[in-house]
Amino acid sequence: MKITYRISELVPYINWVYYFFAWQVKDEAEKQRMKREALSKLEELEDKYRAYAVFELFDAHSEDDDIVISRGEGSEERGVRIPCLRQQQGKPPYMCLADFISPRQDKIGLFATSVDIGLETDFDDDVYQKMLTQLLADRLAEAAAERLHERVRKEFWGYAKNEHLSIDDMLIERFQGIRPAVGYPSLPDTSMNFLLDEILDMKQIGIRLTESGAMKPHASVSGMMISNPQARYFSIGKIGEDQLRDYAYRRGLPAEVLRKWLSL
Repeated sequence: MKITYRISELVPYINWVYYFFAWQVKDEAEKQRMKREALSKLEELEDKYRAYAVFELFDAHSEDDDIVISRGEGSEERGVRIPCLRQQQGKPPYMCLADFISPRQDKIGLFATSVDIGLETDFDDDVYQKMLTQLLADRLAEAAAERLHERVRKEFWGYAKNEHLSIDDMLIERFQGIRPAVGYPSLPDTSMNFLLDEILDMKQIGIRLTESGAMKPHASVSGMMISNPQARYFSIGKIGEDQLRDYAYRRGLPAEVLRKWLSL
C-alpha cells in the first residue's frame, strides 16, 4: 500500500521538540519565533512537494531471536527471516524485538516513509534555507510515520479501532504497541533496510539505499509496527563478539561487514 501526503495533512503530527533540539534552541520566545517561521516555510512548500508512505501487513511468528514473516499464498508462500539483536548488558530481562512476536501465530507491519528529494536538493544556493528545509523534511518524514501508524492501528490493521488519542498523546507514545525504526536503539543495523526494501520495494516512494543501507533522501524512516500491548522500546547497547558472530550467521553476511555497518 502506497500513500501520498500533502504537507498540510502532516503539519499537526510534527513533533516540534526534535526540531528545536536540532537547532539547539532552549529559549521559549525563540522557539515560538522559529515555529512561526517554519510554519510559514511549510506553507510555501505545500504545492510543490509531497511526503510518501508504503506499508504492508504480514502474518508472522518468532523463532528464537528471528522474526519470520510469511509472503505469498498457497504453494507460493515462503518465509522471510528478519534477524534481531538481543540486549546483553544491564539488568534483565534482556530484550529482543522478536520477544514481542508470538512463536505460534501473529502479525507484523513493515513500513517506510519519505519526502520528495527536492526538499534536500532544491535549496543549495542558500545555506540557511537548505538547513531549514532539511530539518523540516526530517520532521515531515517522521510525521508521515506517525500519521501512518495511527491509520494502521485504527484502520488497516485495526487492532486499536477504538483508540481515542490526541496527537500530543501519540507523540509521547501512549498508543498500543511500538514502531521501532531502523537505525534506532532497538534496531541499530541500517543494513536491515536491504531486507525491508526487498519486501516493500521502497523505490516506489523514491528511497534509494547506499552500500551500507542508509536511505536517500536522508529524510526517510523505515521499520516495523508491532501490536503487542507489552512491547516497549529499549536499547540494544554494546554488542559482544559472540552475538556479532551469531547475528552474522543469521544474516548470512560476514561478521566484518556487519562490524563496519554497526560501527563496532
